[in-house]
Amino acid sequence: QVQLVESGGGSVQVGGSLRLSCATSGFTTSSYYIGWFRQSSGKEREGVAVIWTGGDRTYYADSVKGRFTISQDNAKNTVYLQMNSLNPEDTAMYYCAADTLSPIKTAIQALSHRGYNFWGQGTQVTVSS
Repeated sequence: QVQLVESGGGSVQVGGSLRLSCATSGFTTSSYYIGWFRQSSGKEREGVAVIWTGGDRTYYADSVKGRFTISQDNAKNTVYLQMNSLNPEDTAMYYCAADTLSPIKTAIQALSHRGYNFWGQGTQVTVSS
């Protein structure tokens, strides 16, 4: 059974940085989509950054390009989201999710929360001015 456990959330001021971690276990394949999604109050869950583990292909939401970086450490079975230049609009619950079923996704599909079959519990990020 795949398990995803997020950590690293917290409260920071505008312009600050955080690094989220997603510790993974239970995968039976080495190639899958895994990434970060976020949801704030009253809004739909949105894709932030996704990586295809089979080739390091990455996808980013326009709102975070140049500020956020997704990466993976295969030795530690962990996926990271480095978040820099944070602003109040980044405040949300951040979830790690994996899709082990889809062989190919377009960028739009990769950043859509639909189709991801495993989810973590989330970690809260709050950015204050």
